[in-house]
Amino acid sequence: MPASFCGVLGYRPSHGLVSTTGVLPNSQSLDTVGWFARDPSVLRSVGHVLLQLKTLEPKRMRRFIVADDLFQLPKVPKQKMVYAVSKVTEKLSGYQTPSHMNFGQYIASKVPCLKVFREESINQQNGISTLKALSSAMFLLQRYEFKINHEEWIKSVKPKFGPDVSDCVQAAITSKTDSIKNLYKVRMEMRAALQSLLKDDGILVIPTVADPPPKLCLKKGLAAEFHDRVYALLSIATMSGCCQVTIPLGKHDDSPISVSFIASHGTDNFLLDTVVDIYSSLLEEVNIASNSSPFPDIDGNMEASELLKEKGNAAYKGKQWNKAVTYYTEAIKLNETNATYYSNRAAAYLELGWSVSCACDWFFFFHLLLKAFSLNESPFNSFQQAEKDCTEAIFLDKKNIKAYLRRGTARESLLFYKEALQDFKHALVLEPQNKVSNMAEKRLRKLIS
Repeated sequence: MPASFCGVLGYRPSHGLVSTTGVLPNSQSLDTVGWFARDPSVLRSVGHVLLQLKTLEPKRMRRFIVADDLFQLPKVPKQKMVYAVSKVTEKLSGYQTPSHMNFGQYIASKVPCLKVFREESINQQNGISTLKALSSAMFLLQRYEFKINHEEWIKSVKPKFGPDVSDCVQAAITSKTDSIKNLYKVRMEMRAALQSLLKDDGILVIPTVADPPPKLCLKKGLAAEFHDRVYALLSIATMSGCCQVTIPLGKHDDSPISVSFIASHGTDNFLLDTVVDIYSSLLEEVNIASNSSPFPDIDGNMEASELLKEKGNAAYKGKQWNKAVTYYTEAIKLNETNATYYSNRAAAYLELGWSVSCACDWFFFFHLLLKAFSLNESPFNSFQQAEKDCTEAIFLDKKNIKAYLRRGTARESLLFYKEALQDFKHALVLEPQNKVSNMAEKRLRKLIS
């Protein structure tokens, strides 16, 4: 959190790997000794000393896993975080295309002891219920161990603290926890869950914090809400004991923003090497995304894939068909289950096919000849790609009328008249008054007869 708010790199090592000798314990099951730096090489060098790491380690394939549900929390454009990470993995060697997951659902299924700490009234949306339960368990464990460590001294010395600190100390000293065993079970289950997910080559991508730094004299109710959202995200590495790095990504609305990478316990060298490897390229992509047009000005809740779709739509309107195909392809890479992306790309492919065919006065003369020899040349290749995309869109959404219309058009262009007729007839079932379908059906019936 401090690194995120100050716009610098911050590192939380795997629990127990850096000596805490000489450090007054707060909660020994959660405490770690971390460090800050402005330069990733310095961050790694400090890690090599404190963690006693080997200078050289064989480079291995890296796979990023984006916690999509957690990126619904911040009010920051996602292209500054998720999109930048995705673009970097395409350019650098040794990185797989990022996968996406609902982290809250995963933890709910893998950490059964969290049920004890879940408030039934909390909305399950975006995994908030699960993370709220996780942060509650973290606070209870912290208070329990703080009380064991310091209760006697506080009661005998009666030290004076500031208002906020005094409230926290008093809450810990007077706390009564009935489920101590479950607290430690949650910790064990969290580490096992992250280990199973990440293994030794995975990196979980999450927002570091959900909100910008709080203003001075923030109202108590708002402050409580702010802390709930912050600690929900911080509890992931804290309760699992995994290593975490915070990477600054510039500013949004004059406030620093950042993204965090979490790797499994004990893979600190791997995570520190990743930061050094990716940092400069990541900042470059952030700058490109920030300055790009026509990136829409959104409220921060739009998916990275949706941003790419909007860029594709803008390119399509500008009759830049190849660019539109590229943007829709990027959107599909981020989300392979969205029928609209495939259908939109099909529309761009159709335009590409027509632009080539219309440029040739002799196109229709060779149309039948090319089909007879089954040549896979443009514009036929574009029409075939359009047909393929529409088929995928229909598989994902059986009621996508645009996909039926576009597939029918593609098939008609490929001279598959009977198949095209079936598509237009299906479109009429979905929308009986559709003029395009009606005209196409009449035209195709004449061609077939």
